[in-house]
Amino acid sequence: MGLQIEAFEERANPLDCVEDVLASHNWVFNRMNDDELTVQITGKSCDYRLFFIWQDDLNALQLCVQYDMVVTPQNMKNAADILMQLNENLWMGHFDIPKETSTPTFRQTSLLRGLNREDSSETIEDLVDISLAQCERYQSIFHFLCTTTVANDQTLSLALMDTSGEA
Repeated sequence: MGLQIEAFEERANPLDCVEDVLASHNWVFNRMNDDELTVQITGKSCDYRLFFIWQDDLNALQLCVQYDMVVTPQNMKNAADILMQLNENLWMGHFDIPKETSTPTFRQTSLLRGLNREDSSETIEDLVDISLAQCERYQSIFHFLCTTTVANDQTLSLALMDTSGEA
């Protein structure tokens, strides 16, 4: 029993590694407590709020990336259909739109049991990179859902298309 307690006390909080990763990007973050950290960043197309939540009892780190936009009430039904299409094609993580905020959010959780600080930093860097890449990839569809009075099927299907290059 003594060895288990000692090993537990030596384990670093992964949010310390998150701070290292964020600092390497020169992103200013806010550590609210031992289990929560937030940062606001500017992507290619819009701003994002990142929330990191450490669940010690599960050895799990959750990352939530919120777009800085709100889906119009008229587009919530279209948004539900779009979320199903987007999430079918995702290998990791998922998009959702919480009722209470109507803010598109990408969520992903990583299990970190047994990882040392260096491994955790690499995992966290990948978690951030993959999450932001997914958000950037689908930013245009959420933009339509948040700025168009009522998005039509033709507009939404065009926004869902993968494109090559950038305009």
